[in-house]
Amino acid sequence: MVGGGQGAFIGAVHRIAARIDDEYELVCGAFSSDPEKSKLSGAQLGIPASRTYGSYQEMYENELLLPEAERVQVISIVTPNHVHFGPAKMAMESGFSVILDKPIAFSLAEALELKKISGHTGKRLALTHTYTGYPMVKEARQLVASGKLGEIRKVYAEYPQGWLSTFEEGGTNKQASWRTDPSQSGIAGAMGDIGTHAFNLAEYVTGLQVARLCADINIVVAGRKLDDDGTAMLKFNNGASGVLFATQVAAGEENNVKIRVYGEKGGLEWQQSDANTLVVKSLTGPAEIYRTGGKYLGSFATHNTRTPGGHPEGYLEAFANIYRNFALTVRADLDHERPAPECLDFPGIEEGIRGMAFIERVIESGKSDNKWIDLKIE
Repeated sequence: MVGGGQGAFIGAVHRIAARIDDEYELVCGAFSSDPEKSKLSGAQLGIPASRTYGSYQEMYENELLLPEAERVQVISIVTPNHVHFGPAKMAMESGFSVILDKPIAFSLAEALELKKISGHTGKRLALTHTYTGYPMVKEARQLVASGKLGEIRKVYAEYPQGWLSTFEEGGTNKQASWRTDPSQSGIAGAMGDIGTHAFNLAEYVTGLQVARLCADINIVVAGRKLDDDGTAMLKFNNGASGVLFATQVAAGEENNVKIRVYGEKGGLEWQQSDANTLVVKSLTGPAEIYRTGGKYLGSFATHNTRTPGGHPEGYLEAFANIYRNFALTVRADLDHERPAPECLDFPGIEEGIRGMAFIERVIESGKSDNKWIDLKIE
């Protein structure tokens, strides 16, 4: 693991996700840019001092000196956005597969460079767009792909939060401080942090790609350096239209990411606050309630479900599905086997590139008087 030391929220989430299915063992780490803090974090996690490093460069170099059967195989990178590219690039060049917290990089140019490196090295990269890991989100994607809704016409994706409704970055809130700092977060605040999740969810469920967008981007809280609120109108590559909004100043809201998709024959609706439920609507009949664990669900939802129906599976399990599918895929690669389609169902470099393109274009549109902008990847 790179990052994720003492006091880091997302590092603990990654470690829990990795262990849920016992597909991983944490064997080494550079847990902080502060070597002493990294050592303390490693000791707390039960990692031998000899494999707790002061930097990711030191870790990669020393791990490569170990016999192949003993050295690390996958690097989990859980740092702020500006420390994604360097560790991921060097990891793949050193022969390690990578699991990377989103967004994939600090810029679209960096994301495209990671694609080249992955192609040259043959190493895989998984991106933790968590919400695509939910079984009922996977069922939604399969229903759309099967044609149950007909041609998709309208998409609504939303992610409301309220935790930045006041100026939190001025104090001891570490999460607020780096996420609102352009030097660490990049050119976007809310749109980069949670807007990318809504964007990824819209493209994943529909199987479509956003071709054009028109954005209204706002800084609501005085003194803030990056956007904390935004809305984008979307045009998809099949002609469908959509609306995406992401805000961190919706006071009282938590993390109820939600998607609604409508086609010529029906629609569907999923939200994280009731993650085990998918509502499927018909033009000619009553709405249907699909539930996690149901025997009528498709193979992708079933593959990503651990408990019998009625037992809630939530955020950590969705996160774990990305880790598990990536492990099964990497293991198949090592065994010179073809991974099953269900195992290959995790976000990767292409989703990361599209996410960075979304960030750059949505901010460009928000600042421009010429509002409609093509989501080009060059």
